[in-house]
Amino acid sequence: MTGWHASDDLVTRYGDGSLPEPDAWSLEKHLETCGRCATRVSRAVRETAAGVALAQVREAVLEAAPTLPTTAQRLPRPLALPSPGPRLAHLLWAAGPAVRGAWLPAVLLVAFGAVALAYGADITGVRPLLLAVAPVVPVAGVALSYGAHADPLHEIAASTPSAGLRLVLTRTAAVLAVSVPLLTLAGLLVPSSDAPGAAAWLLPGLALTLASLALAGYVGVRTATAVTGGGWLCAVLTPVLAAPGGHLPARLAEQLQYCLDGAPAQGGWAAAAVLSAVLLAARRPAYDHLERR
Repeated sequence: MTGWHASDDLVTRYGDGSLPEPDAWSLEKHLETCGRCATRVSRAVRETAAGVALAQVREAVLEAAPTLPTTAQRLPRPLALPSPGPRLAHLLWAAGPAVRGAWLPAVLLVAFGAVALAYGADITGVRPLLLAVAPVVPVAGVALSYGAHADPLHEIAASTPSAGLRLVLTRTAAVLAVSVPLLTLAGLLVPSSDAPGAAAWLLPGLALTLASLALAGYVGVRTATAVTGGGWLCAVLTPVLAAPGGHLPARLAEQLQYCLDGAPAQGGWAAAAVLSAVLLAARRPAYDHLERR
């Protein structure tokens, strides 16, 4: 049973066949777990012309085969409600490509690739590069986890009662659950004497992810993630590439010290995360139509 119930207008339009297909899919998904609404929909369908014709067929069958009342009595039911699928399948669907697509191998490649470069190739300055890229990884994961480009069943999923901001946050949580431990562990394993700590990217990564979700309510997921992720990379890499001379990893480490290290920088990222979360909550209704085509 769920706290959401179909309105009388929705039930009536479903019964007479005037309800658009995405809304009909949403209602049928809801009926799988709501007996109250299933009863109302069955009643509405029986009151239509098709329901009347079906009732006449039922009566004819009962008259022709009076010895089979149990089978005949099943005929007027307009809906055969399937039993809920396995919980694991529902969880994997809700989590999205973060756990069932090519994104997870990509994150593993970034994490273990950094460790391999530091130890296998003996390349210095790997941690600054990892810390520069790490805040963008969850942002990219959100872009790849929601929308018709990422999910062939997006139109159906976006029409269900569990869609909207709830589905976006579910997939964002899955992205963070995968990327945070892997990238932080890789940062701990990669040696560096001048770059910020391996966990310094966590608050910026969270703030950028929340900012992407908040901006998505205005411009869509992919555009929002391109703006926030691209903005971060430009802010970090442009001063490094524009500065004349010097060792590139050292300049990158110095720029990251300014952007990530210390209480003022981390406090600013925390404030940005809180502000983005407030804006996200205020824009909640906008996500009911996010990435709908």
